[in-house]
Amino acid sequence: MTAKRFDHGTTTESIMESESRIAAAAELLNAGKLVAFPTETVYGLGANALDANAVAKIFELKGRPRFDPLIVHIADAEKLNELVDSVPPMAQTLMNAFWPGPLTFVLNKLPHVPDIVTAGLPSVAVRCPKNPIAQKLIRAADLPVAAPSANRFGMVSPTTADHVKEQFASQLSMILDDGPCEVGVESTVISFASEDHDRPKLLRPGGITLEDIEAITGPLSVNLHEENKPTSPGQLSRHYSPSTPFMIVDDLSDFESMEGKRVGLLTLQPSSCASQFDALEVLSETGDLSEAATRLFAAMRRLDALSLDMIVAQPVPEVGLGRAIMDRIRRAASR
Repeated sequence: MTAKRFDHGTTTESIMESESRIAAAAELLNAGKLVAFPTETVYGLGANALDANAVAKIFELKGRPRFDPLIVHIADAEKLNELVDSVPPMAQTLMNAFWPGPLTFVLNKLPHVPDIVTAGLPSVAVRCPKNPIAQKLIRAADLPVAAPSANRFGMVSPTTADHVKEQFASQLSMILDDGPCEVGVESTVISFASEDHDRPKLLRPGGITLEDIEAITGPLSVNLHEENKPTSPGQLSRHYSPSTPFMIVDDLSDFESMEGKRVGLLTLQPSSCASQFDALEVLSETGDLSEAATRLFAAMRRLDALSLDMIVAQPVPEVGLGRAIMDRIRRAASR
């Protein structure tokens, strides 16, 4: 058996939407409509975060349970005082280091932030995206934008506008396009809410590495799973999942071919065992974890589109961005 290899290159070339399209998208947000837009992590499904009716449309379109809170996107840290009651000094230090960028903070919210955004929690998740189109959109709309990933709940996150169109093309007022996302996995989430003020807590690994954060904060406590009442997006055990059955295999030499079944392989680097698989996705020829993160979700989508009986994934080293990659792979494999 010879695996068909899908080894697509990565580009950071920006398409750059026109100013008029961005202005039109901002008007739609102010009118209570939904707009899909690029960030450096994944494409988001945006609504006015202060309009509960608009935010409800996100949950309805995604099929997202209302107990799963959303992240609110702002254009700069000065807008925080419109959403949260205070910013602990350590959180401010991290914002100075990593904003704009893929780092989300969970902070105690002000009363006017709608409960539907926060799943009834007294805290709200906020970040300042780096992507220039996201920045322009939020500034033009002049409002905070609640935006989970622009895909059906629990499925593989979108890293191109085409991924969004595959699911929502006829159901969205506008999809802004900026080509492939630069980072490719969602933001890191850390909590400074209430009891976490003195010792911040990692709720989701993502685009800013734990090592970089802990170089500033010292060791973080970790709480990556909250099945019944998540305090952050991405804490459910099953998430980021293709429709094809998905499993992790530590050693491919121990994997027995499934007779009569078509199996695809997702691997960090080229594998000597690839010939026993029907399709192959290599995330990085050189094992570069940044490149692998950028390509992860698109690779999972390509394998999922092949009507395979099974997708097998090999683990990646859990250092740097590898921690976020393995978090997504484990949740994709959870059934």
